[in-house]
Amino acid sequence: MNSLTLKQFQDQVSELLLRHRSLLDVLSKFQQSNAAVNRSVIKSITECGCIEVNAAKQAYYPDMTMEEARVTLGTHVEGHLCENCMEAVSSELGTNLFYMSALGNILDVNLEKVVENESKKCSTLGFFNMS
Repeated sequence: MNSLTLKQFQDQVSELLLRHRSLLDVLSKFQQSNAAVNRSVIKSITECGCIEVNAAKQAYYPDMTMEEARVTLGTHVEGHLCENCMEAVSSELGTNLFYMSALGNILDVNLEKVVENESKKCSTLGFFNMS
């Protein structure tokens, strides 16, 4: 099976998107789809209970090694998405990706290039990329 590239997906979105071609429509749909992603994760916690959030201050110290940080810092998530919640979250992420691709198309932004540039930045900055 050939894997679909981000460029191919972006081209497919361009062919399919007829109703919401306006930048303002796409921006609002992208924001709405992001809220739906958040809601599906929240429902996994509050309605299903397959995952839990146990959040507290992260014990991070500037002199930590990368390995110490990986062991010490957590995600605050306990458990794993059940099959139903995984399907719901995945579906909402797919819709969000659709509108991100539409936004890229309208603004002539190649998402493969964005991913490539972000990967280079991650490689260059490494551990301190998101600090």
